[in-house]
Amino acid sequence: MIFQQFLSLSPGTYSLSVLVRDDGGSNSATQELSVIVPRLGSHTLSTPISVYQVKPRSRIDTVPALIANPRSTIVLGRDTLAGLYIEGYGLPASARVGVQVLNDAHVVILRDTVNLVRQGDLSSALLDFPVSSIGVGPVTVIASLAGAIDSVQAPLFLSFGDEFGITSFDDLLSYLRYFVSPMRIQALRDTPPEQRAAAWAAFWKQTDLNPSTPENEALRDYFKRIATANQRYREVGIPGWLTDRGKVYITLGEPDQAGQQFGQNTTARSRAEIWVYTQYNLRLIYMNQGSGSPHLRLSPSSQSDFDKVVRRLQTQ
Repeated sequence: MIFQQFLSLSPGTYSLSVLVRDDGGSNSATQELSVIVPRLGSHTLSTPISVYQVKPRSRIDTVPALIANPRSTIVLGRDTLAGLYIEGYGLPASARVGVQVLNDAHVVILRDTVNLVRQGDLSSALLDFPVSSIGVGPVTVIASLAGAIDSVQAPLFLSFGDEFGITSFDDLLSYLRYFVSPMRIQALRDTPPEQRAAAWAAFWKQTDLNPSTPENEALRDYFKRIATANQRYREVGIPGWLTDRGKVYITLGEPDQAGQQFGQNTTARSRAEIWVYTQYNLRLIYMNQGSGSPHLRLSPSSQSDFDKVVRRLQTQ
């Protein structure tokens, strides 16, 4: 967040037009969408707003002291809570708000009831959800007054970072292929949608090497290695984390030694790269595929040696 500005608008339907222009050229793009500003009458709730920080206001004629999360994105490993700010207008002191969180399969994964803090005719609350109990991917938060039919809702997106295209539970499991054994991945994949949040919370706890902290350092560091692999080891048509060098780096980390060898003609065609991991007594050779191909692949013997180390690590 680098800039935000509040606008005062009367209830109604508006057309919002956003123009983005290249500061150093003539390129530009415009996006238009319809915006409905609701009439916040008595016994109504505001749309929940995803926030980084908020200090609830006490008067409706003042500007909220909040820093909005405009993309409604929560980053696991960095954020431990998903926060949404909600207000109620003209509510009785005993008013309670029921909250549901639905996953991308429209299955309720979390339910809660919160009390709004009332100041005059304005009531408010910060809805905080532990990210470890929600999972990964898009979710929808729905709030309604107890006993009321009407509801308000807001989207949230939980990811491991902007660079990861995780939009569903299956996407997450794909990224975890180097983190745990295929059996554990399949067990998560076979979990019914309504049980996935609980399964993910259990998985988070089981793989957390330091439960005294709010984050899972092992998963945090794992996804950092994926991001690094995408930068270093990308090949033509293949993202870095799916290349042979990428998968080894993500699984084992930085090699203790790394170097290159060339054939007598010193061309890229005869290039080989060698990584050494002293801890595992492992020497891996990546061979160029020949015919001008830029791809480096583990030699058959290196692939076999790497697989043995992986199996040993996954049984520890």
